[in-house]
Amino acid sequence: MRPCQKLRPGGTYDGKQGFSYFEGIARQTTGSEAICMHILRIPPGGRARAHLHESHETAIYVMEGSAIMYWGERLEHLMETNAGDLIYIPAGMPHLPMNTGSVDAVAVISRTDPNEQESVKLLPELEELVP
Repeated sequence: MRPCQKLRPGGTYDGKQGFSYFEGIARQTTGSEAICMHILRIPPGGRARAHLHESHETAIYVMEGSAIMYWGERLEHLMETNAGDLIYIPAGMPHLPMNTGSVDAVAVISRTDPNEQESVKLLPELEELVP
């Protein structure tokens, strides 16, 4: 039986999406088998690359600030998010989040893959669809 573990976000890593994430729960840090959880801080003007997660779902809790997220096959939908919101992104859904506000947006992100960067697929052909 594996032990319970406690972590404090310390180091960061750069995701393929264009953001830096605070290291959290993942296969690499705890040996988790089916989940990862990280903290993301998006500075004002920060923008991810258009991408999807091929094989895992994402759940997000916005702790501070606000952001917007374009989503859909052609990034045709726009979702505004604010502190206190919970967001669900199904596996395979193209999306592109950005912070258009004046303060950092901070969120807890959980995914159903302990190696969450492995199924990230960048979608450069969608970049020009978002102003």
